[in-house]
Amino acid sequence: MQYYAYEATHAFLSPMRMGVKLARQAFDAPFNPMSGTSFARNVTAACDVFEQVTRRYGKPEWGIKATKLHGLSVPVTEEIVLSKPFCRLLHFDRDERVVGKRYDPKVLIIAPMSGHYATLLRGTVEAMLPEHNLYITDWIDARDVPLYAGNFALDDFIDTIVEFLQFLGPNTHVIAVCQPSVPALAAAAVLAKNDDPCQPASLTLMGGPIDTRRNETKVNKLAREKSLAWFERNVISHVPFGNAGFMRRVYPGFVQLTGFMTMNMDRHLNAHVDLFNNLVKGDHDSVEQHKQFYEEYLAVMD
Repeated sequence: MQYYAYEATHAFLSPMRMGVKLARQAFDAPFNPMSGTSFARNVTAACDVFEQVTRRYGKPEWGIKATKLHGLSVPVTEEIVLSKPFCRLLHFDRDERVVGKRYDPKVLIIAPMSGHYATLLRGTVEAMLPEHNLYITDWIDARDVPLYAGNFALDDFIDTIVEFLQFLGPNTHVIAVCQPSVPALAAAAVLAKNDDPCQPASLTLMGGPIDTRRNETKVNKLAREKSLAWFERNVISHVPFGNAGFMRRVYPGFVQLTGFMTMNMDRHLNAHVDLFNNLVKGDHDSVEQHKQFYEEYLAVMD
């Protein structure tokens, strides 16, 4: 029911958002004699903050158009080289016409499938592009995957990584960031056991605990204290009508985001208070930094 409540809340806020948008335009209109006054700036700032907090954020764009090689700007294009129901294998293709054929290490980045889109690793991709032939797992929002596509459990996660590595061929380096560390390690073990030539040339696991008994976090403790049945009752929902994945059982992105936010609630509240104050002052640089961060942070998937 929580998913339906979430959708109903979003629908309920839609007319309010429209009213706030009209109010902002009215107070910010150049022909309005109050425009530019302290009162008008406070009203428009409040409208902007309301819009930021209540807006539904879609998947962000990668926006990587070029990279630097030997001081030259090299165009980069996104290329889907393999597509699965829950994931696309995305290749960042550097234009070889600018610098010629290159034989840089082939790297597969396995992005977390834990709420946020793979675009959260945009900075990592940008940093590695000049010296690597880069691929990444571009996960698809489960609410957009029809029920007939089947389930996606841990075994399916491992099988997907295996399939991607076999598609990319030998001498592929793997970097798993956070949540996929366990399935990446399992996939590497499966390929190694079979003496598959496509097993990873190297395996880097970043921020993903393999033994969750060590250095327990609040999340680890909660997982140990609660039963699987408790999690099933409290965090699993059915995708509502109107979405391609109608009736699919999912862990909703908004539930994960709520968990992220509550762990640092004071920080997020203060950030939005600062946003309001910066809007009133006209500090456009600080406002833009805030928007860039939260447009990525608030964009979540099931």
